[in-house]
Amino acid sequence: MSDRSTTTIRSEPVIDRTERITGVGRLLIVSFFLVGMSVGLAFIRPELAQPFLIGLLAVLAVLGVVALLGGAIGIIRFAGRNQDDGLGRAFIDGLSEGVLLVDRAGRIVYANRAYADLLGASSASDVHSVEHAFSANAEATEAIYRVAQRAREGEPAEEEVRMPGPLDAASGAGARWYRISARPLHKPGSRHPLTAWRLADISSERARQESIFQELQYAIDYLDHAPAGFLSAEPDGRIVYLNATLAEWLGIDLTRFEPGSLTLAGIVRGDAVALLTSPNDIETRNRTTVIDLDLTKQNGQSLPVRLLHRVPVTADGAPGATRTLVLNRSPGEESSEALRAAEVRFARFFNNTPIAIAAIDNQGRIGRTNASFLRLFGNSILGGGTRRLIDLVGESDRAKVAAALGSAMDGQGIVQIEAALAAEKDRTARFYINPVAEGAGGPEAVIVNVIDITEQRTLENQVRQQQKMDSVGQLAGGIAHDFNNVLTAIIGFSDLLLANHRPSDPSFQDIMNIKQNANRAAGLVRQLLAFSRRQTLRPQVLVLRDTLSDLSMLLQRLLGENVKLDIVHGRDLWPIKFDLNQFEQVIVNLAVNGRDAMPKGGTMSIRTANLTAAQSQQFGYKPLPKADYVMIEVEDTGTGMPPEVQAKIFEPFFSTKEVGKGTGLGLSTVYGIVKQTGGHIFFTSVFGQGTIFRIFVPRYILTEAELAAPASEAAPEIADLTGTATILLVEDEEAVRAFAARALQSRGYKVLEAASGVEALEQMKESGGAVDLVVSDVVMPELDGPSMLREMRKTRPDLKIIFVSGYAEDAFRKNLPDGEKFSFLPKPFSLKQLAVAVKETLGR
Repeated sequence: MSDRSTTTIRSEPVIDRTERITGVGRLLIVSFFLVGMSVGLAFIRPELAQPFLIGLLAVLAVLGVVALLGGAIGIIRFAGRNQDDGLGRAFIDGLSEGVLLVDRAGRIVYANRAYADLLGASSASDVHSVEHAFSANAEATEAIYRVAQRAREGEPAEEEVRMPGPLDAASGAGARWYRISARPLHKPGSRHPLTAWRLADISSERARQESIFQELQYAIDYLDHAPAGFLSAEPDGRIVYLNATLAEWLGIDLTRFEPGSLTLAGIVRGDAVALLTSPNDIETRNRTTVIDLDLTKQNGQSLPVRLLHRVPVTADGAPGATRTLVLNRSPGEESSEALRAAEVRFARFFNNTPIAIAAIDNQGRIGRTNASFLRLFGNSILGGGTRRLIDLVGESDRAKVAAALGSAMDGQGIVQIEAALAAEKDRTARFYINPVAEGAGGPEAVIVNVIDITEQRTLENQVRQQQKMDSVGQLAGGIAHDFNNVLTAIIGFSDLLLANHRPSDPSFQDIMNIKQNANRAAGLVRQLLAFSRRQTLRPQVLVLRDTLSDLSMLLQRLLGENVKLDIVHGRDLWPIKFDLNQFEQVIVNLAVNGRDAMPKGGTMSIRTANLTAAQSQQFGYKPLPKADYVMIEVEDTGTGMPPEVQAKIFEPFFSTKEVGKGTGLGLSTVYGIVKQTGGHIFFTSVFGQGTIFRIFVPRYILTEAELAAPASEAAPEIADLTGTATILLVEDEEAVRAFAARALQSRGYKVLEAASGVEALEQMKESGGAVDLVVSDVVMPELDGPSMLREMRKTRPDLKIIFVSGYAEDAFRKNLPDGEKFSFLPKPFSLKQLAVAVKETLGR
């Protein structure tokens, strides 16, 4: 097949009608004009013609002078054509493509020799327009029409058409491809635009393209059906190509595969994906690495393979898309079955063990590593372009690691050390450095096993802190129990004295001061019990929006004018179950602490929100179980807390305030209340910026009965607290028993006293069962309250009882049978509280 581009190019145009009147024509016109003037003067008389002749000569002289001056300064040129115009024509005539200029009417104005050669025209009469030359082919005619239409609209256009044969019949047979283009052309000084057509024979170019495409298809077909798998992946793990062989092994439908739709993590089992997706340093790029691991088929089965992995480098030095050859290591794929099986087992063990393993040479450089090692240290290895073990740990521990490596290399056995990781200073790892036996035949000097113990250390610290808090709480609870007995007696006897004194008596105010200070001491005891999680709670369903709204007025007064209170509620808050008084105490304590941290004023923000189980885990609080919570955030813009203070804020009696301005029980009380309710409390504090406390309260699901029940109303106060029933009072503290007996007797009740559970059973037997109510302490020597009640139930199953204790009701409920009905009165209690509890229980 011949190519028009190789033909000899002649520089003369076939048709050139660009200038109708040439320079010679203009000269002839001027000559005829002068001759005509001369002939006309010959017929005129000399005396009449002389003035005309002199005037004509003068005009010609002036024109001659002007022409000479214009030629001297370059305004007038005497050449027949413009030199630039000649260069343009020479360029067009020298093109290998055919060029044709036509006017608006379709008349040919110019055609170069290449155009005539493409049409096989030997003379100007054989040259036709592009439309005429391709009129025999319908598809070509449509394409040319589109090109012409675009040119008429003032836009360039181009099409490629296929002809069954050449336009020049003498150039041989066979199909030909032509490129046809047109663009509008405006000639300077002309009012009529021209259209420039270009015609080129591109058959040989098309033939080369088809040949290249065919060769590419052969290469793709070979790669697709090669006996080995092949894949290519971007540095982020997106697979952009895999061949048909690998797709068949993995059970992937290649017709549905789109580049980037599959990742390495989707086909590589376990942590071994880190061997392929971890960034590679400069030393390992453009170098083939052998990796043994397991791929995951679409049906979940494992496919043991050996990878020949290579990471090329782009022009800017960044890692490019990987080139990975995959060799199938499944049974029957290789002749050495035993060797193959051993390699597969070792590769699986090596890359899937949770322990990070690496080989270290005698220079301390890291050699082969497993997937866990790359996952643990990947960023550290590549951060500084080095692969030394000591560069993976913090600067303060590098000398220790270097010494341990030296000891192991000297044959001192396994060396165990702990060190912080360089990239993440809050993470700690334990290193086991084991020397390689001499004569092992390899560059390795030691094998290092690394275990991340960060979570272990965190849990150990949390357990130690929890044990310390529990120990202090147990001590505080024991102290509070004993104090409650003392305070019960003080408050009770104060009530007895007040009943016998009028407000006008001189000693009345003294007795009131005793009772008020005893109540104040009782408040401190309640805080101790709250910290030790042994206080009495009365949980109820709370709607946080309403609860905080009722509390906002009190909070604003406590915060003062310099602190702005901002309460923001989440949408459709879930209900929670919380003791209302204790919840208010939690919010008030946190608000007061925040206020004290803002001596110059600021903003106190209280926010509420629902958190799903997944959302709760995003905070990263380790002891927080995965569940649905309602979160209450209390944030201040105060001074924040330094780290040494943050470690102790929930401990009882720890305070940063001046002596006399705080008991140190505020935050410890908050901690105990939240924990006893089943919630969790955490905080984030930045020194100099502020503190955020986050309380996570479990979501409460209302039962059908609670949804159907109307809102409860407060019970009316009992006016008459007297009675005539027989009451058995059981209390091992003599002062408490004496006060309670006198208080009940003053209300008309008959009281039988017992100092222990055993004595109470004897009193019950002696009375013949004529006891209407038992008021008993819980913790007593010989026989405690719950054990005593079980014995009494044998003869009096309907006996009514009130348990009195300084501990929470839940602390002893577990020692009673399921469904046991009883009333509870927490210590310390006043005379009126005791009388109300007895009256209500007997009334039931």
